[in-house]
Amino acid sequence: MNHNRLDPEINEYDLIVQAKQGDRQAYGQLVRRHHQGVINVVYRMCGDAAVAEDAAQEAFIRAWQHLSKFRPHSSFRNWVYRIATNAAVDMLRKERKVCDVDIDVLPLTSTQGQPEKQAIRKNRSAQVQAAVLALPPASRSALILREYEGLSYQEIADTLDIPIGTVMSRLNYARKQLRTALTPHLEDL
Repeated sequence: MNHNRLDPEINEYDLIVQAKQGDRQAYGQLVRRHHQGVINVVYRMCGDAAVAEDAAQEAFIRAWQHLSKFRPHSSFRNWVYRIATNAAVDMLRKERKVCDVDIDVLPLTSTQGQPEKQAIRKNRSAQVQAAVLALPPASRSALILREYEGLSYQEIADTLDIPIGTVMSRLNYARKQLRTALTPHLEDL
């Protein structure tokens, strides 16, 4: 067995080629490289850590099953994010429930010894996450990929397989909705 293929220095293209040939270890390396990003995307889609983990697992299973359709000149990250957002939407349809907001999972700066500031930040985080979760899935996925994952408009268009104009429209809509939903709360804080 060649252990070199699990080396972090091996480029992604080589791992994809090996995985397409049935190499599960190479695919495992791809999963390890993208697992946290996929978890972040699907968590922000639904707000539930357990659903996010299930959707991420489903996304990687789907990606393995359809790896032969992956175009090597495309971004693997964008491709798997697209599968992950679809898996998250599918799971949310099955669940048909409002996900609880798990504020403790959100990265917050340390406010040790400052209970008032900590309460304000938790409240803000909960309000922002609730507003994001209230967006329609199409707008939510575009917003998450842009604001939380830092993808360019073109990368979002590629990931979601939509025109760049649609990306701009969805982001504009999402931002307006968030502004409308959050403005009254921000005045209180």
